[in-house]
Amino acid sequence: MNEEMMSAGWDAIDQEMRKIYGEQEPKHYGTLISYALGGQDPLDGISAYKADEPYPHWHFVTYGFTELYEKESENEEESGFGFELTFRLARGDEEEEPPAWALNLLQNMARYVFNTGNVFQAGDHLDANGPICLGADTQLTALAFVTDPQLPEIDTPHGRVQFLQMVGITGDELDAMMAWNTRGVLQSGLPYMPSYITDLERDSLLRNSTVSDAVQKGMEQEGSNTAYLFVSQLGWESGKKGFLKKTPSTLKLGAKQAEVIGKILRGRMRKGESLSLLGPDVRVVFEAGEKPECNPEEDVIRFVLDDATTIALTKQLLPKESSFEMPSLKGIAINIVKTNITDSEGNVVKVIG
Repeated sequence: MNEEMMSAGWDAIDQEMRKIYGEQEPKHYGTLISYALGGQDPLDGISAYKADEPYPHWHFVTYGFTELYEKESENEEESGFGFELTFRLARGDEEEEPPAWALNLLQNMARYVFNTGNVFQAGDHLDANGPICLGADTQLTALAFVTDPQLPEIDTPHGRVQFLQMVGITGDELDAMMAWNTRGVLQSGLPYMPSYITDLERDSLLRNSTVSDAVQKGMEQEGSNTAYLFVSQLGWESGKKGFLKKTPSTLKLGAKQAEVIGKILRGRMRKGESLSLLGPDVRVVFEAGEKPECNPEEDVIRFVLDDATTIALTKQLLPKESSFEMPSLKGIAINIVKTNITDSEGNVVKVIG
């Protein structure tokens, strides 16, 4: 294989970046020991370009989610995982080096993909369960993924490559994305977050009435695109028949996710579409129907909700500890329990509920 083909994937990325930045020499951060040889960093490299429009920021691009040197996968259409990540981060006037935390964050995203095989797509989101920059005083605690506005999909000798831009978002923006959809929320906020630049100091977009009104309208008109939701605090306990009294079967939810489950549920039922909650030991499915009922099956707890039951239930799904029963779902109790938010060392830093 000639030398040109050996770096065809890498060169294809460089060529796209030159279309934007000309001959600017980026800050480049390579990996000393490759992941295949036991190194800690999956990506072969990350480049950071200085961008000045619409305001000063770093524009990062990764090298390593795709096949940079030769075609190894059997998928002829896509190169490697089919995408590289980009990230735009607000840059200070005197800043000459991109912050190390941003490079670490991109490598952490790569570790997740390489270890799980789960790939990111435009419209995805990810809860970081804490500041995206550890130790920073920032409201950005989650990430969303969108097609990079300056980098269209390209064809390389090793297959197709998309450029997915990672965007830092707040907790309430994440909730809104789940209750509606990622693209809708980001596009509503684009006039106030140009080019989807991540700024650790920004406030939630939803504090702007123009954005929050547009998001609320989208939720009401289109409902939620979230069909599956992973819920860490999800449990089911079957009721028991006693001599004098029968205890109800109980659905347990964590306070952190109760409210957003309610918003998603309302949107899904309005569209006549189901919502699946996936927990550590149980799967719960909500479906729209005319007769409210709960059917516990071997591998799934299935709820059927009519409009009145949906409204009554979602009004009580709040981020606070509580227990209640639904008159239309006889023999069923809902138990909302406290959620402990922990730091990377397992220390409880916040209690919800």
